[in-house]
Amino acid sequence: MDLGLDDKTALVTGGAGRIGSEDCRILAEEGAEVVILDVALDKAENIADEIEDEYGGTAHAVECDLTDRDDVSDTVAALEAETGGIDILVNNAGMVDARDKVENFENDIWDRDIAVNLTGAYNITREVYPNMKDRGFGRIISMSSMAGWQGGFGQLSYSATKAALIGFGKTLALEGAQHGVTSNVIAPSIVVGQLADLPIDQLEEVDEHFARIAKATPMRKLGKEEDVANLVAYLSSEQSNYITGQVIGVTGGIDLFSF
Repeated sequence: MDLGLDDKTALVTGGAGRIGSEDCRILAEEGAEVVILDVALDKAENIADEIEDEYGGTAHAVECDLTDRDDVSDTVAALEAETGGIDILVNNAGMVDARDKVENFENDIWDRDIAVNLTGAYNITREVYPNMKDRGFGRIISMSSMAGWQGGFGQLSYSATKAALIGFGKTLALEGAQHGVTSNVIAPSIVVGQLADLPIDQLEEVDEHFARIAKATPMRKLGKEEDVANLVAYLSSEQSNYITGQVIGVTGGIDLFSF
């Protein structure tokens, strides 16, 4: 299927990370001009070089702090001028390292995760959305998580921000519906790259936590970053123009009730 991304520009926040970089690769493979936005410029540059070498397209490595509104505003203005407009925004950036029970949770970590995971998505969406609306086309994809649907033990700030992104994405869908701008939310389970190919008994030797999740998944395996990125590419395309306001799990069925 030709997803029709040859004339589109896609901006992926946290584009140098595991899921974000795979989003960038798949979007570039489908023909999109890709902006790899991250606080880690050197890593973003490596991904941009890889994409241009592999696919022969155009990839921009851009350093930006999503928590700094002036930086976000200046960055988006420069990108709009350089690329002619951002057609696709993937709100992928997020912090996921916090682990503690509520009574021990650190206030600074809570504030950091709200600032990056939620307010960061707001900051850049607020800058990108008006031009999408004016041009009559836009695709906004926000990355939630199973933890946003069902909670995550010891993941208070992560779960809260990922749940908030669901309401955020649905509201954008309502506001953009008559202007050619769709907004959808992806909620993955854990993705572990090539470890997903291991049988559960071998996975258990590598990581007991991963193996426990795999056992609880009806498909009896974990996901890969490309499982998420392929959905990102489809939701970015013309073919998805009647899909908006949806929360789509990439979970192997772990969210299903089973005995």
